[in-house]
This record gives sequence, structure tokens and C-alpha cells, in this order.
Amino acid sequence: MTTSSSERSERGVSLGMPELPAPAYPDDVRARLETDAREVIARYPDSRSALLPLLHLVQSEEGHVTRTGMRFCADMLDLTTAEVTAVATFYSMYRRRPSGDYQVGVCTNTLCAVMGGDAIFEELQEHLGVGNGETTDDGKVTLEHIECNAACDFAPVVMVNWEFFDNQTPESAKRMVDDLRAGRPVAPTRGAPLCTFKETARVLAGFPDEREGAVEATGSAGPASLIGLKLAKGETAPARVVHPRGEAPRDTPPHEPSPTEHLSSHDAPKDTSASDPKHPSGPVAEEGE
Repeated sequence: MTTSSSERSERGVSLGMPELPAPAYPDDVRARLETDAREVIARYPDSRSALLPLLHLVQSEEGHVTRTGMRFCADMLDLTTAEVTAVATFYSMYRRRPSGDYQVGVCTNTLCAVMGGDAIFEELQEHLGVGNGETTDDGKVTLEHIECNAACDFAPVVMVNWEFFDNQTPESAKRMVDDLRAGRPVAPTRGAPLCTFKETARVLAGFPDEREGAVEATGSAGPASLIGLKLAKGETAPARVVHPRGEAPRDTPPHEPSPTEHLSSHDAPKDTSASDPKHPSGPVAEEGE
């Protein structure tokens, strides 16, 4: 049985001529990028060490790393396109195809998954009508599931252009993507205000973030993340008084978190076997049964 050329084309298989070299940037674009690239390269004693920021630079131009962008990096650093391609395809932070203004990544690693990350990702796929790594028709949102966001204390976590959205639920995540698509202001839980993915890529290339308030904004960890560090430094953790079930505290009023406290979702009361009298913990059968 033979396969026609049209069938091979539909399957993405090419048995014809090798792919032609990537086209160059227009002269004005290349001149601008060369100025920026030389500034980046000058920071390193070995020019090839500038490859990662240069890939961010070309990504900031087109929203993903194109063959033209990789050719530009190779020319600037005296590398082969094969060497540049090997790096660009190794790191997931470099996009290889057109993507949205906002990269929405839902953590589906173990803790976030069991805390609701899987449910968030599934509902966002249905809500947006896209699959993993796909972009909405308006070009606004690219959805993907990602591995650990390094914010397990605030699981489940969603990131938008690498900014944190902590303690999310399916409902809050859907509101957030709706606001992004509608152009309404969206504020991360921590860190700098949101900007587009292209603007984020330029900052990652090592250029100043000139947006008002962006530098002053911090992405530091909240109290739930810092407890272990404080204990390691010898600081004493605040005492927690646990009263018998059903007995009200005598003298100490319940602690009400201040508006500035950023507590983990793990601190919220939950109906578990330890907190729900209707479902006490412990074995339901005698030993040996």
C-alpha cells in the first residue's frame, strides 16, 4: 500500500527537499535587535553565555522563538543554528509556536493537584474551549498545565506570565481569564503587575522594567512559607492553643487574620475527619477483622 504526497503532507511528513534557511529579520527590526543584543553580550566574559537572554530577547519580538530568531542568535554569538536549537528546545520557557498575550499555567504537580489544580485545569479547558498548550481564538490566553510553581504553601497555584495567583479555585480562575480576555485589570497575589508575555520576555532578557510600581512590587513568600525559615533562625513560633472539641476558649479570643496576612489555603478550616464530629477519625473495624 502506497501513501500519496497529500496524505504525507496531512500527517506532517515531508520527504522532499530540506527546509530552506530561515528568513532574516527586516533591516529595521534587525538593527534594533542588534543594539539590544550587543548590550546583553557585553555583560558576559564569554559571548555564548548570553544565549539564554538572547532567546528571551527574540521571544519578546514575536511572542515565541522562531527559526528567524534562532538564526539571529546564532549570527550574534558565532554559533551554529543547531547549537541554538538544542538550547531553545530544551527549556520549556521558550515557546516554539505562536501563543497568547497571557500564558496561563496551572500547576498540576502532586500537592496542587490534590488541592484542586486538576479540577482548575479541566474546568479552564472547557471554559476556554482549548486544550493543553492551545490559544484562544482572540489570541489572548494560552493555557497549559505545568509542573511545580515553587509555591506549594499556597496550593493550588496558577501563574500568568510567571506571576503568582495563589489559593485558586475553578471559579476564581475562570473569572481571572475572563477579565484578561476582556481587558479588565487583573492583579497577581504577589509580585509585579501583569504585563504581556512579550513584555515579560524582554524583562527576562535583562532589560529594566520601566512600568510604574513594578520594581517596588515584591514577590516574596508569605507567612506560611516563612515559618520554617524563622524556626531555623532560632525564632520562636507563636503558641497555638488547641481546645477540646466542643469547648469554647476561656480567655483568648480567636485569631482573626489581618488584611495584610497572606495565609495559605491549608490554614482554612476544612470538614475533615479531624474537624467534623459527624465523621470521626479512627478505624471502623476491630483489629484482625
